[in-house]
Amino acid sequence: MTTSLSAAAPTSVSARSLTPDLARGFMLLAIALAHAPVFVSDPAHGPAALNTAAQFVKSLLTDNQARAMFVFLFGYGLGQLAQRQHARGSDWISLRKLLRRRSLWLTVIGFAHAAFMPMDIIGVYGLTLLALTPLVRARDSTLWWTSALTLLPATLLISWQGMVAREAAASGRPFMLADTMAETFGAHLVDGIASWPIETPIATVVVVPGMLLGIWAARRRILDEPERHLPLLRRVTVLFLGVSVLGRLPTALLATGAWTTTSHPLAWTVTTAHTLTGYAGGIGMAAAVGLVAARIGRDPGRLTVALAALGQRSMTFYLFQSVVWVALFYPFTLGLRDDMGSAATFAVAVGVWIVSILLAEWMRRAGHRGPAEVLLRRLSYREGRSNSRNRAGVTS
Repeated sequence: MTTSLSAAAPTSVSARSLTPDLARGFMLLAIALAHAPVFVSDPAHGPAALNTAAQFVKSLLTDNQARAMFVFLFGYGLGQLAQRQHARGSDWISLRKLLRRRSLWLTVIGFAHAAFMPMDIIGVYGLTLLALTPLVRARDSTLWWTSALTLLPATLLISWQGMVAREAAASGRPFMLADTMAETFGAHLVDGIASWPIETPIATVVVVPGMLLGIWAARRRILDEPERHLPLLRRVTVLFLGVSVLGRLPTALLATGAWTTTSHPLAWTVTTAHTLTGYAGGIGMAAAVGLVAARIGRDPGRLTVALAALGQRSMTFYLFQSVVWVALFYPFTLGLRDDMGSAATFAVAVGVWIVSILLAEWMRRAGHRGPAEVLLRRLSYREGRSNSRNRAGVTS
């Protein structure tokens, strides 16, 4: 098979690009805003106007869109990894082994995380990469066709989940994560482990379209060198974000009660549009960060550096968010699930993100990498280093 691995060799494998890290730092805010409200039992608790505004923003800007940005950046990181290994002289066999080790350890870490937090994406990444490792070196056309073909089932799966939740709410039996929280930590772990083998493999289809587009974008260093791709980034930002807002506005109006419909086909249509345009919005947000980074240039300010430091440790602080949600909302900890509405959880989400920036900047200044990133790197590369030492011993 002809490989596109060397389609655009990086100009430097040692320098870290600003834009992908900046995008990951901003992405963690979107994820926090998407996740925090689902842990409360009554989103309308507290000031009605503020809660309505928070629910509108959540539906319009974060639901199924923060994840799309996360997935795209995950694929972009895979593409960067492949380019770095190619520039260092690694052949495809070595790269494939590295990617498979990485996917296996992502799956293990995701399994451990899912026992602690029901909304895990790390294990989904691991299983998806394990299944689709050959596509990291596939032709561009293969990436595009595979992404297009998997977009429909991914959209239908997410839309079906949205319709189930909507119909439950309409029948007076809204499904809230807070209603299923275990009363003890032990029961919580058992519930997470039991659901993981079913939910995680199914969720892999959701990851594929954005991941493959991220790999394609990394080959062209679109976010690594945004100043070289300004026309493309402008078009993607305006078009994709515009489509996202238009396609997701009806569902946002439904979420706040500003608009209602009794038509099941119409509800399915707007829910599907919400999901589909969320993929576009996630990529559009990444492109917008690229425009900001190009404008900043090579002299970023302290806030930009701190936000990029957070992005460099995105896996660590994604896990950090899970610790905070469990500590705040679950019955066996502070149990605040009945004391907050959507607006209050938004304030908590922003606060957690700000604390994450401060901690990441402290780690940067102290010379500490993210613990999760260090662990994954050591586990992924350990076998390769061991094999290299063994071969050296044989030939010496």
